[in-house]
Formats: sequence, C-alpha cells, structure tokens
Amino acid sequence: MSAERHIAGMLQQIARQQDIVEIAPQGSAPKAAALAHVAEQYGYTYGVAYRTGFRNSLVQVRMDRDTRPEARVREAATITAHPQAGNGGTVPGLEQGSLKPVPEAVGAVEVLKDLISFDVMALYIANRGQKVKGYLACAVLTVILFIDRSPVEAVASGGAVAVLFTVAFKVGEIRRKMIARRLTAAGFLAVRDGQGGRRFLRPGQQLPGHVNPFAA
Repeated sequence: MSAERHIAGMLQQIARQQDIVEIAPQGSAPKAAALAHVAEQYGYTYGVAYRTGFRNSLVQVRMDRDTRPEARVREAATITAHPQAGNGGTVPGLEQGSLKPVPEAVGAVEVLKDLISFDVMALYIANRGQKVKGYLACAVLTVILFIDRSPVEAVASGGAVAVLFTVAFKVGEIRRKMIARRLTAAGFLAVRDGQGGRRFLRPGQQLPGHVNPFAA
C-alpha cells in the first residue's frame, strides 16, 4: 500500500472523530511511528502497539483521542495549515507523498518508534511460563528425533534449538532494556497495565480504564 493510501485511510478515521484510530502499515515500526506522529497533530495520543495478522506480520498501533483542550487547539491548527492532507496536499510532519518525517519531526517520530517497539517486543520477551514451554518443546523435539536419528544427532539438534531459544530471549531482553532507558531519558514514566505488562506513558497520561496509571 502506498504512503498516500496509508495517510488517507488514517485521516478518514480521524475525520469521523473516532475515539480510537487504528494504524497497521504492513509490519513496519518506522512507518507506524510516522503515521502516529501525524495522528498526534490531529489531537490523538499514542495508546498501544501489538503484532497481529498472519504470523504476526502486521504492527497494529492504536491512537486514542486526547480530550485535553490543548489537543483540540493542536487539531484546529493542523487542519488550518494542511487543508488538503489526504487529498494530495501536505501532511503535518512528513515529506510530501511519503512516510519520511521532515527534519524537525525526526526526534518525535523516533520516540514514537521506541514506544511502538517496546510494546511490540512484549510478544517476544518470554516470561517464566513461556520459557518452560519453549524448553519443553525442545525436549519433545529431541525425543521425536530419537526415532529417526542417532541419540547423538537427536541430542545435538534439540540442544541447538534450545540455544537459539536462549539467545533469542536474551537479545530481546537486552534490546527492550535499551529502549526503556531511552524512554526514561525522554521523560516517560514506567507503569504496569491491567495484565501486569510494563508500559511507558507521558507525564499526566493515563492508561484507558486505569484509575491510577502511575501505580507500580
């Protein structure tokens, strides 16, 4: 899908004054971040990101409508400055006809990319139960291989898969910690959502339905 179609589809949702706008730009976190930045100019704020679709190939981003007065002022200013956005005209924060941010928007888009990446990577950060299931699968694989291969080959193959699991878990944890440090340095606050997952919010922002979003 072209950049123009992605932008037009999102702006159609925004024009309907929806409380939630969904962005799914074919699995790309940078593209999703660029579109999220545009949505912010129209009075929305980042909600959450997750993978969906066939084999989790799509990055889905949910933008929530910001009810604060300053968000409505920002929306009105954007509409005035970009009256033809979505119809071939200029789009706030992006180069004409693309999802590439203009120089002054690069920093904001990078922050959004970190927020998206942090949330999306939760799928690949194994908790204790996921690790047990993963290593159990390696053990089952080893047993199955005993049927057709020698014991040495079966153990070697099962062990190799277990090593790959371990490396993948560790790399994911390290990358997510690096992103968390960048978000903290950018002024975001770490909170826990209703499922106990770690999230980052701007000061004053609340999780949907969360009475005290800054509780541990």
